[in-house]
Amino acid sequence: MSPEALPLSRRSFLRTGSAAAVGLGLGATSAGCGFTSAAPASQEVRDEPIEMKVDGDLVYFNWADFVDPAVFAGFEKEYGVKVVQSNFDSMEGMAAKLNAGNRYDIIFPTAKWAQRLVDGRRLRRIDHSRLHNADAVLAHYDYFADPWYDPGSRHTLPFTMYKTGIGWRKDKIGDELSGSWDDLWSPRAKSRVFVLDDRDEVLGMAALKLGLDVSTTDPDGLGEITETLRSLRPHLRGFSSDSYNNLLTGNAVMTQAWSGDMAAMLNQAEDPSVFGFQVAKEGAPINSDCYAIPSDAPHPGTAMLFIDYMLRPESVRRNIEYIGYPMPVKGTEDIYTALVEPFPECVVSPGDLKDDLYFRNGDAQGERARDAAWTRVKAG
Repeated sequence: MSPEALPLSRRSFLRTGSAAAVGLGLGATSAGCGFTSAAPASQEVRDEPIEMKVDGDLVYFNWADFVDPAVFAGFEKEYGVKVVQSNFDSMEGMAAKLNAGNRYDIIFPTAKWAQRLVDGRRLRRIDHSRLHNADAVLAHYDYFADPWYDPGSRHTLPFTMYKTGIGWRKDKIGDELSGSWDDLWSPRAKSRVFVLDDRDEVLGMAALKLGLDVSTTDPDGLGEITETLRSLRPHLRGFSSDSYNNLLTGNAVMTQAWSGDMAAMLNQAEDPSVFGFQVAKEGAPINSDCYAIPSDAPHPGTAMLFIDYMLRPESVRRNIEYIGYPMPVKGTEDIYTALVEPFPECVVSPGDLKDDLYFRNGDAQGERARDAAWTRVKAG
């Protein structure tokens, strides 16, 4: 198969690292930057429960290709609505659209961006008691009942969860790695290694290797991280978030990779036994994408119906098999375990969900320090 024929990774071009304001007129928040500090003055922040009913078509805003089309079709048929899709290519891109006044019914921020939206009073409250299937998440995944980014999960529910590790080609550098982030520095892979084109992931990888906090903003710690990553540069072929295509084509023999992308790669690999995936013993960053309803959503009732439809067991099964990312819904664990049998370390268990492995928001000064460190790393 030619490189041109390969489908793009569902995380390709999706994870840019900078938390900078990207030219938006932003107020200071406890999260540093990214959204205006509160909903626009002309927009009343509403906290009453949303009635779960059809109140218009669903205006949907997410990463590209992140819901099985058959799930969309089933939802449209059952409720007699259309799903009007738009996609973002980064969290900064999502923020820009929201701050520009674009209105959506359902959005999918990552955990740290969900916190920014919550702090900025940009999300409607989600009444779990009105969702028929919310208990399949909250009663079985205790972490998401009261997550750091949205206390009480008042404004979000988790959509996916994933971890970051190392993917490699066994046919090029052997069947086993040492199980450490040090493997990215392996002479066997020199000049054929990629790391993700993502600020938090790359800085976080080096932080874990050094025994530092994954989201550190300490100047001395960031200095150590920068020096460590400078020593990696001779081994790198580049920065790329298209992890599985780089492995499939042989462009990389080793790459930092999201677990979900490695799972998705199994559908494309002619011989999955050629590839491996490991989680480093120093720790693996964990993250979640969330369901959220913006405070100015034109059709919040339809959004509630969509969340509930997505949490149905049959919808979860279809979506897990389609995107390769686990969804924290009780009763679906075996589906994902079977899907990633060749890469068992892709599985995200409740025990993996720990605050100190999530990327957290710093204050504005700390975010600028991390941006500056990332700029130095990218410049070499």
